[in-house]
Amino acid sequence: MIPIRDAIPSKNFPIVNVTLIAINVMVYLIELANYPVLDRLIFIYGFVPARYTVPDIAAHFGIVQQIFALISFMFLHGGFWHIIGNMWFLYIFGDNVEDRLGHLRYLAFYLLCGWASGLTHLIYNWHSHVPTIGASGAIAGVMGAYLILHPRSRVLTMIPIIIIPYFVEIPAAFFIGIWFLFQFLSAALSDAQATGVAWWAHIGGFISGIVLLKLFLRIPEFGLTASLRHTTKKRKTPRLQVIKPVESTDEYTMHGTIAITPQEAFKGTRKIISIPRGSQKKTFVVTVPPGIKEGSTLKLGGIGKKIDEFRSGDVLLKVMIKPDEG
Repeated sequence: MIPIRDAIPSKNFPIVNVTLIAINVMVYLIELANYPVLDRLIFIYGFVPARYTVPDIAAHFGIVQQIFALISFMFLHGGFWHIIGNMWFLYIFGDNVEDRLGHLRYLAFYLLCGWASGLTHLIYNWHSHVPTIGASGAIAGVMGAYLILHPRSRVLTMIPIIIIPYFVEIPAAFFIGIWFLFQFLSAALSDAQATGVAWWAHIGGFISGIVLLKLFLRIPEFGLTASLRHTTKKRKTPRLQVIKPVESTDEYTMHGTIAITPQEAFKGTRKIISIPRGSQKKTFVVTVPPGIKEGSTLKLGGIGKKIDEFRSGDVLLKVMIKPDEG
């Protein structure tokens, strides 16, 4: 299952989440540039349990190197698909968690989830000389937090059936639950010392995300966090909107609602709308003219219910202007 997007738009621009993704990508490019010495680089900056549990190995590293590795391992990745998968999940779920926690608390939360995943890996691989790298543990924590914050959200998911992609909206609780079950079964059925994936780190990160969310929500936001919230507040509604039109009395015309902000109403905008058609969704581009008023109707001709082989009804979208908050 590949998540495409979730149904909860963030109210603020996720500056920390975007920065984390950018840093991960930049570090991966540095890895590619140092490919001839990549193994040595990963041993130095990855998380190697034996560096902390075997005195003879620990003696080769200074205290600064040991501490720095506890952070740097979260930004290293073992290959193209490794980083793409991790960053995509972080992009899908991270913005909503940052929205709830605020930028500074989210950064601390993310790093602590990563450290908790590393500690879990250390417990199950006490004397391992094999480095573990990747943001998976921290992202697992983000998914745990998302599960608590938005269990009823829906995730548009692509399920490849042979070579045909099938798109379906899945409840977030079900999607993340299946993901966690897969991690747990993989950890339970594999040899912690032999596997190339730190499954227990994922589980540790996930559980720590749930626990840390509860703790962080009790910590009040400071003035800087409130200031950043105001600065990064989005002034636009989501570009992609899912419309669930209802039938009218003439049977073929359907009605729905499109949301825009006062700024978008004044200047005009373009939105991509997704309209369910049976088990699939079809997307259309809608142009909202400048100066449109609350309650105005946009007519989308020929995309309503099918009348006959050559004709279809219309979709009428009522404009709802959402005022800025805060």
